[in-house]
Amino acid sequence: MYAHQILIKMRIERNKVKMKTYLVTGGAGFIGSNYIHYMFKKYGDSIRIINVDALTYAGNLENLSDLESNDNYTFIKANICDRDAINKIFEENDIDRVVHFAAESHVDRSIVNPEIFVETNVLGTATMLNAARKAWENADGSYKADKKFLHVSTDEVYGSLPEDGGYFYETTPYAPHSPYSASKASSDMLVKAYMDTYHFPANITNCSNNYGPYQFPEKLIPLIIHNALEGKKLPVYGDGKNVRDWLYVEDHAKAIDMVQEKGRLFETYNIGGHNEKQNIEIVKTIIDILREELAADDPRKAHLNYDLITYVEDRKGHDRRYAIAPDKIKAEIGWEPETMFKEGIRKTIKWYFEHQEWMEHITSGDYEKYYDGMYSKKLAD
Repeated sequence: MYAHQILIKMRIERNKVKMKTYLVTGGAGFIGSNYIHYMFKKYGDSIRIINVDALTYAGNLENLSDLESNDNYTFIKANICDRDAINKIFEENDIDRVVHFAAESHVDRSIVNPEIFVETNVLGTATMLNAARKAWENADGSYKADKKFLHVSTDEVYGSLPEDGGYFYETTPYAPHSPYSASKASSDMLVKAYMDTYHFPANITNCSNNYGPYQFPEKLIPLIIHNALEGKKLPVYGDGKNVRDWLYVEDHAKAIDMVQEKGRLFETYNIGGHNEKQNIEIVKTIIDILREELAADDPRKAHLNYDLITYVEDRKGHDRRYAIAPDKIKAEIGWEPETMFKEGIRKTIKWYFEHQEWMEHITSGDYEKYYDGMYSKKLAD
């Protein structure tokens, strides 16, 4: 058989397999954009992704600028609370997978303005569930084949752990302490209710703290990187000994894909990084690695030291320790974290060095107003 005949045969066989269409909510945000990049890197032209994002403060289309010309990538600006807009997307597209990232996600903002967290995280999730159910449910109450909804949530729904041990498991009772975690717990319960009541084809994942490229600098790691390079004070809440489990974002993206394809329907899976660190450890590690990575003659190196660390009044309701046990996802699906913390932080810092224009764009204007409102008074005290 000639080479061109082989190519034609391969194309015919490939076209027999339906291209899976993914609807990703919040895909212009930090975790969502990393997930989209991961999926195209893994599956290439064999999938199609529709990215729905309202482009609020943390949504940034620059995160996905390299995909704009792809025929199998579509961006739609819409709010997940807009029932008509979401229903229209399902009516015009045969959606196979929903990956639901879209959420208000910063604890500090939830303390200042809790209502928007309830609106987006709870009512928005209800809108997504209803639209998917309407599109996927058959007349007899069963569902079209190979459809799945994945709700991405957080370990913060479980509350706080003792400093001397213990882990969050999928069976750990919910005990949220902030408006943010309460809204996410509510959305988790809503998804559970749809699975139980309607046998809706879904999974829930609860992840630990993510870090990596494209993270908005209101979160600890990019905030510290940015401030340290600028020679600004590094705000640390309380005594700095609050503990979080850190997960490199690409490891999280891989886990989500594996749950979509291998997870048992109606199950919840915890996704953790096995990287427990105190906040003050994080800050000092970033300073150390920045000093290692900067050139010897870089003037910024002169001010990079622990003297920049400034302890500020603790956050209200600040949970002391989070730690996730990813035993179930490892046993059932075969996923485990691949990136240890120091390796992931070094990769993250190098990414920010290579994308300084991206950082400059998002740390101007509204971000500066937000930062001043959140930290200026505390740092001055």
